[in-house]
Amino acid sequence: MEKREQLYEGKAKKVYATDDPALCIVSYKDDATAFNGLKKGTIVGKGVVNNHMTNLMMRLLETKGVPTHFVEELSERDTLVKKVKIVPLEVIVRNVSAGSFSKRYGVEEGIVFESPTLEFSYKNDELGDPLLNTYHALALKLATKEEIALIERYAFTVNDVLKEYFLSLGVKLIDFKLEFGKTADGTIVLADEISPDTCRFWDAKTNEKLDKDRFRRDMGGVEDAYKEIFKRVTGGSQT
Repeated sequence: MEKREQLYEGKAKKVYATDDPALCIVSYKDDATAFNGLKKGTIVGKGVVNNHMTNLMMRLLETKGVPTHFVEELSERDTLVKKVKIVPLEVIVRNVSAGSFSKRYGVEEGIVFESPTLEFSYKNDELGDPLLNTYHALALKLATKEEIALIERYAFTVNDVLKEYFLSLGVKLIDFKLEFGKTADGTIVLADEISPDTCRFWDAKTNEKLDKDRFRRDMGGVEDAYKEIFKRVTGGSQT
């Protein structure tokens, strides 16, 4: 499958058309952004880590009943996916207080929730991806009530599966962002990526951050953190 014209370029990926109108190629970049694009940089090797790790997670989730856009990994940076129309709802699932949650509500990081929380934000860079609730989403016609209920169910399933999986690798899944899309026939599937860009990972023993927070907060060791989480997920394999 060959790349045709570029359809889209985001902060971390490019999307290309293929000969098949139902399929696209996603190409992962090393570009890094934070704070809605206000901070920019490069994390060397990030694209390779995020591509392969996302595909491993998508395959795992497919076996647990969560449909995804994944089709086939083509190279270390390129993956063939089903073409979808992204539902403009970013879905954030949180197991532990961190990041914007701690800042917004004035609580320290590291508080373990009795049950996971779920937030929606409106996927709109110009507006800064504002938080919204189900009523807002329905008013804006971002999705139907049935679609939102399905997305919530999938999101909690993803959390259950990944939390257990990463804990087996000595990693706490603190929180993560998901995006969903609709295929041509209207089926909702998990899209985008699951990676240190979109998840907070803390070492289970030391609470060392193994994700993009090291870039956001100028903590150093960013590439090493991505390599470490990749090593745990792949068992040391690079492909």
